Amino acid sequence: FLSEDAPDATFAIDLGRLDARAYDHLAVRLRGDAGSGFNPALKVGFRRPKPGGRGLFEDGSEVVTGVGADWRRVLVPLNRLTGVTDWSDVGAFFVALESRRASVRRGGYFLDDVALVRTGKRGPSIRDRVVPARKQAWLRSLGGEQAAQPKLRERLAGWPRRLLAEKRDLPADPRAFLLRVARDTWRGLDSLTDREHGLPVDNVILDRTSLAPRDARIGDYTNVTSIGLHLIAVVAARELGLVSAPEARHRLEKSLATLERLERYDGFFYNYYDTTTLERTSNFVSFVDSSWLTAALIVVRRSVPELGDRATRLIDAGNYAFFYDPVAQQMSQGYYVNVPTWSEYHYGTLYTEARLGSVIAIGKGDVPEEHWFRLWRTFPPDARWQTQPPKGRAPKVADGHRYRGGWYEWKGVRYVPSWGGSMFEALMPTLVLDERRFAPRSLGANDEAHATIQARYATEQLGSSFWGFSPAAVPGGDGYGEYGVPVLGALGYPAAAVTPHAAALALAIMPEAAVANLDGLARRYDVYGDFGFYDAVDPRSGAVAYRYLALDQAMILISIANHLKDGVVQKRFASDPIVARALPLFAKEDFFR
Repeated sequence: FLSEDAPDATFAIDLGRLDARAYDHLAVRLRGDAGSGFNPALKVGFRRPKPGGRGLFEDGSEVVTGVGADWRRVLVPLNRLTGVTDWSDVGAFFVALESRRASVRRGGYFLDDVALVRTGKRGPSIRDRVVPARKQAWLRSLGGEQAAQPKLRERLAGWPRRLLAEKRDLPADPRAFLLRVARDTWRGLDSLTDREHGLPVDNVILDRTSLAPRDARIGDYTNVTSIGLHLIAVVAARELGLVSAPEARHRLEKSLATLERLERYDGFFYNYYDTTTLERTSNFVSFVDSSWLTAALIVVRRSVPELGDRATRLIDAGNYAFFYDPVAQQMSQGYYVNVPTWSEYHYGTLYTEARLGSVIAIGKGDVPEEHWFRLWRTFPPDARWQTQPPKGRAPKVADGHRYRGGWYEWKGVRYVPSWGGSMFEALMPTLVLDERRFAPRSLGANDEAHATIQARYATEQLGSSFWGFSPAAVPGGDGYGEYGVPVLGALGYPAAAVTPHAAALALAIMPEAAVANLDGLARRYDVYGDFGFYDAVDPRSGAVAYRYLALDQAMILISIANHLKDGVVQKRFASDPIVARALPLFAKEDFFR
């Protein structure tokens, strides 16, 4: 029975802590009850506790269609149940009926012979690697990956001349300091780009004692978001006078020509490509990464009219309805082409970097406006895993759309939380969207709250003068870490490493404090090199991640351009018809009323 107060129904079998690793398929027989009525679609799946998830769960599910009044045996590969990462600790089997998938509100089903089976045919999974055959052959011809590093260096447009810049040469004047950072950062972005294809390499890791290419690691692959922000960075460099208009256009033309050559799926780009051979190295088509590339193409066509038609063709090739789940009314994280199936997870939290993709999808007319109001401002109080219970979580109405509001509070400051409490979740969209202008009572007010608490948390909780917590390279180690201010997130990442790109993002909100923070980092720690700031520093130990990440460096440059050139990138973005159609969304909401 489904009603407005109980829109979904779930039947579950407790499996304890079942080890299902030996099996590869779910088998179940089911039919609808012809006497009481039924719907032809059900969701079946498994649930297990999320490791370290503080009460969170992983669901792996499949929608079964064509349910009838006669018995039917359903066989579902477990590899299609993408939400479960480990089959050693399965807690329950469930069958769910969702109201937005149901035309019949009352009825029944019969289930029998629910079993895990081993067929020996697991099928493809989301963990399958894509092997770039041409790249592997090229590496073998050179003697392997390490031996190929000097050859990869030759493909780049430049290379750093020194590990560290002289601190005494950094300008004292705030504007001059930012111009110096912008100039050095642009040289790095321009240099660490494949000279033939015009795509940024994902990262370059330098040895603490040597700049020789043989001692470095060049990550000669790229991500769709990194490509997008590289395009915007070229526009930003032109606006700052770091590159001439003809040179900027030449760089953009080369990058767009490469994009036109890359393999796509249903108009969207795969998440990763090899910058040497242009082979895709991912089976995943990502919503949030696709939307950042679209945002960049919007900026390009508003900034360089001569490239408008090429950018527009790439924008129009993908319909964001592809990612839209009409049942959840949220955007799927993406699609695994090889399985093939959707990610089990959705971008459900409003205040993350993915909100920009929702703005674009609505502005293009690809998804309904209602989607914006199905994003979580806060989670229900019974979600005990969240860092604090929400306040003011009352029903609200905006332009006829019903939704739940609410906020968190820390030391007198109200805010709508992000997921992890990181700066890029909070402020990355402001690289292109002036939320203080267009959403002063909702997103803009929240941007100010998050930047303020980032700075105060460092001082008042950590006893540190430096702030800017966001996912970044691990200082003094290997890999990539998730960092944030715990109280700012519904889940909350730890506040450990400070990353300069996070401090730069705050230029849009608290410019004087942001400049002072960046200046202090550069003078206090060995974190500023020939190509500007390295990716992260641990203020407690002084350890530095001697890496240049294309994505993070582009965020620094674009932030500085917006600050010094009166929001130039933001204005270009807002002037586009796609964005202009979505801007009225923001006037309809007050987060804290």
